[in-house]
Amino acid sequence: MTEQPSTDEALMLRYQRGDRTAFVAIVRRHQGPLYNFALRQLRVPSVAQDVVQEAFLRVVQKAQDFKHEARFSTWLYSIARNLCIDQMRRSALRKHPSLDQARSRDSSDGPTLGEVTADARANVEREAGTNEMRAQIERAVEALPDDQREVFLLREVANLPFKEIAEVTGVPENTVKSRMRYALERLQAALAEYEEYSRALK
Repeated sequence: MTEQPSTDEALMLRYQRGDRTAFVAIVRRHQGPLYNFALRQLRVPSVAQDVVQEAFLRVVQKAQDFKHEARFSTWLYSIARNLCIDQMRRSALRKHPSLDQARSRDSSDGPTLGEVTADARANVEREAGTNEMRAQIERAVEALPDDQREVFLLREVANLPFKEIAEVTGVPENTVKSRMRYALERLQAALAEYEEYSRALK
């Protein structure tokens, strides 16, 4: 009989009691989804990584404050969301683009300004087919209004239930569901336009 994996809350209880391996397990479980969430919000890989590291540092610093009637994922994503908001505010005040920033708002994982400055050679032949569709989806997600994009990412990337998303964002659950519905409608429309454009080119 295989042992069932510990819940996040059980791992946090162990960590609060001094079990450092429990924190390692928490990081392994959440760092991927948390990074993807931050990356889609901030669009700069190095900055998203910094946010993830800072989020886990806050977990360490505030571990004793965690109350076990709350869900750990709600607490963690609330921390990450606030860090993303702070970072976006700082970025809005910055006058010059960072060398770590993607050259275009259309791509979150394309070459950064620093990479292009260091090496102007670009391999454009790889961008076709599936990659093209993936890029279109990412552009469509990026074009969503901030509140809709946030809900979409928390649902689809972080895999949080609507109730938790409501707690993270501080709005009623029905509002969360409405934002998700509007986001999906916008994405469907954007992809339909892309498919029509692709067919017209053939």
